[in-house]
Order: sequence, then C-alpha cells, then structure tokens
Amino acid sequence: MNKKASLLAVFLTVFIDLMGFGILIPILPNFANRILGIDEFAIGVLMAIFSLVQFLFNKVLGSISDRYGRRPVILTTLLITTGSYVLFSFSTTFLMLFISRLLAGFGGSNIAVAQAYIADITDDKNRSRGMGLIGAAFGLGFVFGPVIGGFLSKFGYDIAGFGAAGFSFLAFIFAFIFLKESHTERDTSIKINMRLLDYSLIKRVMQAPVLGLLISIFFIIVFSMANIYGTFALIGEKKYEFGDLKIGLLFGIFGLVGAVVQGGLIKRLSDNFGAKRLVYAGLVLMMIGLSFIPYGVNFTGVAIAGGLLSFGTGILQPTVLSMISNTIDRRQQGEILGLNQSLASLARVLGPLWGGFSFEYLGYEIPFITGALFTFFTLIVALKYLRKLVIEGQRYV
Repeated sequence: MNKKASLLAVFLTVFIDLMGFGILIPILPNFANRILGIDEFAIGVLMAIFSLVQFLFNKVLGSISDRYGRRPVILTTLLITTGSYVLFSFSTTFLMLFISRLLAGFGGSNIAVAQAYIADITDDKNRSRGMGLIGAAFGLGFVFGPVIGGFLSKFGYDIAGFGAAGFSFLAFIFAFIFLKESHTERDTSIKINMRLLDYSLIKRVMQAPVLGLLISIFFIIVFSMANIYGTFALIGEKKYEFGDLKIGLLFGIFGLVGAVVQGGLIKRLSDNFGAKRLVYAGLVLMMIGLSFIPYGVNFTGVAIAGGLLSFGTGILQPTVLSMISNTIDRRQQGEILGLNQSLASLARVLGPLWGGFSFEYLGYEIPFITGALFTFFTLIVALKYLRKLVIEGQRYV
C-alpha cells in the first residue's frame, strides 16, 4: 500500500464529509430557534443527541472495523450521513430535526474508524502527524463548510441542507473509488464487541494508569469545548448581532487556525517541544480563548479569542490522541480509539446540554466561563501527573 496515497485519501474523505457537517453547524441553532421556534435548551438537546449516538456507537463501529475492515464501515456511514442531511432539509418539526440529528450522529460515528485507519498506516514516530491530518481535515471542513452554509442559507435553510448532503455523497463517491482497505492483517479470532455500554472495558481502560489519565484529559477537553457548540451562534446573534454569514466566517477562521496547526505545525511543534509541553500550552490557550469569547466586544475581538481557542485545541487533540494510540496494541486500535471517541461523544452530550441550560437560565457568558474553568482544572491535573510519566521511545509509561 502506498502510505502517502492512503493518507491523502482518508484526509480528503474526512475533509469533504466535514464540509457537509460544517455547513449546518453555524446555522442549525438559528434555524431551530428562528424558523421552528425551538428554545435554547431544546437546541442543546438537538446538539446533544448527535453526540449521544456517537457515544453509543463509536466503539461498536470501531470494533466492527477491527474484524471486517475500515473501508466498508466508512462507506456505509457516509451514506447514512447523506440521508440525515436530506431529512434536515425537509424538517418542519422538532421531531424531524431530532431524527435527522440522530442519523447524523450514527454516520458521524466513523471518526474512530478513520483514526484507526491512520494508526494502521503509520508507525509510532509519525502517528502524531497522521492524527494531525484528521484534525486538519476537520479544521478545513470548518473553514469552507460554515462559509458555504452562511452563503447558502441566504437561499433557504433547505438549500443549505441539500448542499451538506451533496458534499457527504461526494465523500462517499471519493472513498468508494480511492480509499483502499488499510486493515489487511485482521485477526478473525477477535470478537466484535456489540455492547453499547461495555462497563468492563471502560473499567479496564480507565484503571490503566497512563491510558486512563490521557482519556480523562481528552474527555474534559472535549466537554469544555462542547459547552459552546450550540451557544456560539446564539451569542453571535443575540449579543453581537452577527448574521449567519458573519457567524459562518468566524467558524471558518477558527477552522483555518486549527487546520494550519494540525496539518502543518504539529509535527514541528512536537519535535521541538515534546508531547507533554504541548499539552500544557494547549490547555493554557484553550482557557484564555474560552474566557474572552463573551467579552470580545466586536467581530475582531471574538475572532482573536476564538483563534486562540482553536490554536489550543489544534495542539491538544492530535497530541493526546497520538499518546493514547501509542499505549495500545495495534490489533485493538479500532476498539480502544472507538472507546475514547465514545467517551468524547458523551462529553459532547453533556456539554451542549449544560451550555443550552446555562445560556438560557444563568446568562450568555456561563457556558464559556464553565469551559474555561474545566480547562483550568485539567491543566492543574496535567501539571501534577503528566510530568511524572517517563518516555521510553514513543511509549508513555
């Protein structure tokens, strides 16, 4: 297998798919609120159901891919994602919108499979860069998707939904033609773990000192970010009086920063500073960015605060994912990375629920301040425990 071609193929597949996802993210809260009359807490529910389904199915799909391969799982989920966006375009009630987000969540449960694909075709030394490519695909999807969504929304929210469906179907066609199977040395003796909530696996993983710590850090990072998923567009409209296009541009700026960091800078930063220092720096930048978004004054101020936040998450996500991947057996990359993504999805359930509730009942700044506080406490834990880790080669013990 040509590893460079395979990296490019999975990168473009995720990128095109995430453009479709990015189209809806900045407009979904305002569509639900302004057109369907759904309140802020219910919007939080809509954001949460997407991640709840991912929480339940990330590990299952990862386990299936360990047994049957990455390619068929990725192709199937891309088709499901396409259907979810078509349903969004026809949504006239909360229930229809809820079902469309549920289907989108199942389709989006392929991220752990994409990460396992990267783990299949990279060695320990290059895995951080490979995981960074997934993050860069996310970032670039959020560069172009929200801008396209803001533009298409001028012609109707249904048009934006069809545009998202079109991009996901294009990703399916691209993957069908170019994405080759990476998991060629499958162990058929490994049983597929179909349990949606495998408490024994969670207990075993979380009791592993290093792996449990890294997954916990990743969980809190995601929760801190997820507080603002459903509320950033709302604060943009209600506090700063930004329209859909400006909100889309802001998401595009954040995505561009994340893409540059994860796609270009992460390997150089990792080589020069090491994984642990990058974790500390990323947490500090996240904390500053989250703290200042509610007090950005204008478009420029919000863009700077969000840019710092995106730089921090751009450092953190591939670094922590690489550290997690380097601690586990290659044969179980799909299952364990799937578990990590499932727990991260649980954080994306709890985050929007708290964000929507606190935005509506406690104040517009509370979701952002909450995220900053959780990031601060994570930084304290990281400073106390990560420094004790000894690095042997690329293993963290």
